[in-house]
Amino acid sequence: MSKKLRIGMVCPYGWDIPGGVQSHIRELANHFVNQGHYVSVIAPVSDEDSVKDSWLISAGRPIPIPFNGSVARVLFGPIASARVRTWISNGDFDVLHMHEPGIPSVSLLACFAAEGPLVGTFHASTPRLRAIAAVGPLIEPMIEKLSARIAVSEMAHDTLKNLYGTEAVVIPNGIDYAKLSVGRISNASEHLDRPTIGFLGRFEEDRKGLPLLLEALAIVIQSFPDVELIVAGPGDSQRVMNKVDSSVSSHVKFLGRLSDDEKVSFFHNLNAYIAPNTGGESFGIILAESMASGTPVIASDIHAFKAVLEGGKNGIHFESDNAQDLAKKIIELLRAPVRIDEFAEKGLSAARAYDWNNIASAIMSVYEMALVGNNKVSVGTENATWKRGR
Repeated sequence: MSKKLRIGMVCPYGWDIPGGVQSHIRELANHFVNQGHYVSVIAPVSDEDSVKDSWLISAGRPIPIPFNGSVARVLFGPIASARVRTWISNGDFDVLHMHEPGIPSVSLLACFAAEGPLVGTFHASTPRLRAIAAVGPLIEPMIEKLSARIAVSEMAHDTLKNLYGTEAVVIPNGIDYAKLSVGRISNASEHLDRPTIGFLGRFEEDRKGLPLLLEALAIVIQSFPDVELIVAGPGDSQRVMNKVDSSVSSHVKFLGRLSDDEKVSFFHNLNAYIAPNTGGESFGIILAESMASGTPVIASDIHAFKAVLEGGKNGIHFESDNAQDLAKKIIELLRAPVRIDEFAEKGLSAARAYDWNNIASAIMSVYEMALVGNNKVSVGTENATWKRGR
């Protein structure tokens, strides 16, 4: 498409809280801005002074609610609704792209308010979502309003189909392949005299699997006394370490939250990345990032991770929630430098498919489909929108 678009994006989750959906939207927005499109994103924001993205508009402060085995910080209500309607009215958007419009959030409010070319991306892969029960009668008609639907994985597609009986095109999350793949200082198999494995995520959430990895680490230490586990991401490291024996905690280093550049360096200095997640994932973006960095992946055999690693073709799986099997797979890999480098090369090759140049192009094709036969995005009257959504 040669025409430069005015694109509105809606993020349902707190913008200043690390998360896959927020990262996806931020990187997609930057990609389209770099291509010359106008982009504006509205999202809940806890600390407006910390916002550095010039194209971001705050919808207000988010509220934490349990969601999909985690805590989601979302915003819903009349004040947020008014802000969303004003943002849409002022935006003069060609297309409006809402993420997770199937949960009570600013995305659902935007879908309720807007008319015209509307695109929804669905990330969650949980068959039953408690959050839906409260506003269930409103959601299905809103999903029907969408001009086009995207699911980030086959699991997310199945969830959408099971909940609402509708279809979507599957387009996975994207990565900055060039940034991740360039600049590795050494081969993944080097420095095995002091092997280093890594974990990145909200480590205080049990479903992310750090307790399982620490249990496995105790076993790995017996074979590799100098092994080091590098943990990155938000959380209270002391609270975690208080539950771990000193013989294990001395092998663990916490980095805290990482900038994009720090994340690249993190991956490049690992012999292997460990993804011990026990569930609740619809796509393994962190696996794709590690692969693009030339770092071999050892991941649990949950469905989302098996899809990214193609059932073990591009990385190693262990039995989910089995610390003994995880330890075994780590030890076997660290003892085989040739396999480390083989998986590094396979990962580098496979991860190209997730580069933003490919993913954003696919999303733009969905925008083009949504634009056919539609005028610009507008704010419908509340009564008309309500009648349509009933």
